[in-house]
Amino acid sequence: MRKDYRLEKRKYIIGGLIIVIVAIYIVRLFNLQVMENDYKQFADSNAFMRKTLYPSRGMMHDRNDKLVVYNQPAYDVMMIPKNVQEFDTLDFCSALNITKEQFVKRVRDMKDKRLNPGYSSYTPQRLITHISAQDYGRLQEKLYRFPGFFIQQRILRQYMYSTAANVLGNIREVSQRDVERDPYYSAGDYCGDLGVEKSYEEYLRGEKGVEILIRDAYGRIQGKYDDGAHDVAPVSGRDIKLSIDIDLQMYGEKLMQNKIGAIVAIEPATGEILAMVSSPTYDPKLLVGRERGKNYNELVNDFYKPLFDRALMGAYPPGSTFKPSQGLILRQEDIITLTTAYPCYHGFINGGLKVGCHGHGSPIALKPALQTSCNAFFCWGLKAMLDGKRAKYGSAAEAFEVWKHHLVSLGYGYKLGVDLPGESRGFIPNAKFYNKIYGENRWSANTIISISIGQGEILATPLQIANLCAAIANRGWFVTPHVVKEIQDTVLPAEFRDKRYPTIDRQHFEDVAEGMRMAVTGGTCRLANLKDIEVCGKTGTAQNPHGKDHSAFIGFAPYHDPKIAICVYVENAGFGATYGVPIGSLMIEKYLTDTIAPERQYLEDRMFEANTIISSGVKKH
Repeated sequence: MRKDYRLEKRKYIIGGLIIVIVAIYIVRLFNLQVMENDYKQFADSNAFMRKTLYPSRGMMHDRNDKLVVYNQPAYDVMMIPKNVQEFDTLDFCSALNITKEQFVKRVRDMKDKRLNPGYSSYTPQRLITHISAQDYGRLQEKLYRFPGFFIQQRILRQYMYSTAANVLGNIREVSQRDVERDPYYSAGDYCGDLGVEKSYEEYLRGEKGVEILIRDAYGRIQGKYDDGAHDVAPVSGRDIKLSIDIDLQMYGEKLMQNKIGAIVAIEPATGEILAMVSSPTYDPKLLVGRERGKNYNELVNDFYKPLFDRALMGAYPPGSTFKPSQGLILRQEDIITLTTAYPCYHGFINGGLKVGCHGHGSPIALKPALQTSCNAFFCWGLKAMLDGKRAKYGSAAEAFEVWKHHLVSLGYGYKLGVDLPGESRGFIPNAKFYNKIYGENRWSANTIISISIGQGEILATPLQIANLCAAIANRGWFVTPHVVKEIQDTVLPAEFRDKRYPTIDRQHFEDVAEGMRMAVTGGTCRLANLKDIEVCGKTGTAQNPHGKDHSAFIGFAPYHDPKIAICVYVENAGFGATYGVPIGSLMIEKYLTDTIAPERQYLEDRMFEANTIISSGVKKH
């Protein structure tokens, strides 16, 4: 009998189809039972309700233990869509003091995955945030009428003072990116945004807990599952002590009202930031509660950019506050001695090039050059280093790289590493930068002479400028500036405890400090001369192509036992002695004596009342 090959092939085809169908069923069952969470969530949600217990966020105190940031209870109305049954919508809206239209819109927005990517009908969804205590009380009494709804207690940040917004930061609702990046977060959680709240988020946030409640067949809560044996208590966040002196911070913000710029004050011995003022500023209370979004948008669109922290983000030409660093480099490289004197014929004049200067004695050496803020001295010094020492360095470019290396060691050109987000690195050019512009070996000191006096391409943040002053106050070292002094039950990171040593010998810092003292006793900083306090200072007048010159000042005190180093930078305010020196000296006096001498009250009043915004061609730096 002949074999029927067609029948034989059909047998394999049918067998193959059966295997494919079985495989499909197996894969589908695996997905349903193992991979898919929806059915498990549905089953669990019928029997249990897992309620997140949010920890108390760590509080903040200032360096003198004054409470600055604390917590206040807040309540969110939550909804598990799958558990919602028919209810009286008007009664529900009446309890919350909202309209039916508002309720419908909130539900629609909640279910819109473009607005709420983490939406699931089986898991708790936030319907209304931050209801008042009165609304909470009314709803709590009626909650049994609304199956599928419950109240979630959270915390709301509160501020004792309307100050230091740029330092403290705020909290905001997490984004989908936050949730994907950190498994700690779920949709609807809050995290730190800006300032200390952001940079110390992992310390402040604590650990969430969970409460497992059991339901009956009608979805009503019957109590804790297994008498709470499986509940996990939340762990509170760690408290933080700031290095900020909140009274000094408020005083600085008052001095800077109606001005654009920044103040940074540092305790030299520790690197602790005593005050960090950015002006214009805003009240941190604006970014709390249900009005946060509206207020945030107004701040973003504000013409004067109050959210832009000029103290650590603003990159400015440092002007003559840069000259002490130049004196240090010239001494370290043996370009000058303390008796080296350069001419100043109302400025630096060489080969048809002139950089102007005001009248004073000539020729002039380092210390009196710092005292009188002579431009010519530092121009001649840079020229001697780049053009006059070819045997030592080989070329102007190689000499320039040595120059830059010293500046970087002093804290310029790169981020210092402050414990706040958003720090700018400023800008210190290198030889490649000028080779690209002018061609290799086609530039000299005269080409770039303005950098010797903190102009040209040089940019620095007020934080970097204040840090230079702290290094001079310490006579040759600094600690990375930071705004947190202590973290509860935690050792402060080593980078905020260890000393950093620039490439300049100690004795040169002593010489520069003496020149800065001379500037206060008989030079450009006379307004900073305080009774019984030896102040050292240096003015800065930075040219500004966008309007009136910027007024700057650096200073420290006392001379031989420094407790404070400061930088003041006021945009479009003219000479350094006009605003920088008065504000800086008032901050020093206030911090060291807690008062302002009667004979200097006129100066304080003048700074409080002055308005330099009117001279500003505001731009983002």
